[in-house]
Amino acid sequence: MTEPAKPARPGTQAHPGTPRPGDRAEPGLSRPPAMPTGSGTVRPGADRPGTVQPGTVRPGGRTARVRETVLRAAEDVLSAHGFAALDLAEISRLAGVGKTTVYRRWGTPGALAADLLDDMAEQSLPRARTGSAATDLQENARLVVQTLTDPRQGRLFKALIAASLCNDQAAEALHRFYAVRIDEWAGCVTDAVERGELPAGTDPHRVVAAVSAPLYYAFLNTGETLDEAAADRAAAAALAGARAGVLDRRRRNTQPGGGAGSGAGA
Repeated sequence: MTEPAKPARPGTQAHPGTPRPGDRAEPGLSRPPAMPTGSGTVRPGADRPGTVQPGTVRPGGRTARVRETVLRAAEDVLSAHGFAALDLAEISRLAGVGKTTVYRRWGTPGALAADLLDDMAEQSLPRARTGSAATDLQENARLVVQTLTDPRQGRLFKALIAASLCNDQAAEALHRFYAVRIDEWAGCVTDAVERGELPAGTDPHRVVAAVSAPLYYAFLNTGETLDEAAADRAAAAALAGARAGVLDRRRRNTQPGGGAGSGAGA
């Protein structure tokens, strides 16, 4: 949910498989389906153990092609018009797929949005491996900013988040998507602890969530400028919190109200 990747920023190397504006899913956070899968990810179209989501199919064959076509049509509608415009009959028309097939396989717009999120999670890019916690987290933050400021992908994510607020299936899929992303990037923090850069007991998942949480807050609430400088500040703040021990596993359930802080995306 190939053409050459877009050029890297001056002075940096592009991550292999970094999507360009217009690629589906999050730029930098998921790869086009023709790219190789990364460590710990699932091949596009593969069944997920223990669950059968609407539209989930075995790889290959006509069924997989139908799913791909329908998901691309859904992505186009969501990015252009938002979740309110996601109508299964219109998706059937745009995709050139029979209405009966679309309604039987997905049933509701929420289920279709959920399947698109699952497809995005299946194609997630691997994390950075720079050998430094500071630069790994900085890369994560910059990829989030790249996603949210891309005209097409920013609108797509707003639509999917809107879907999650009014549909339980979409909400569960959004949680799964972010769980995949945080699990992938948590390895950066685990490696940093092993290298002695961060204290033992640092919670990798909380650190990664702390990187992207202020960026999503600006994107969805304040409208503050999201640029490379904002990304670097978010990464530096998360790193400082980790070094100070405030993102320790032992603090997970000791915050006021028992919460563990934001789990917003990576």
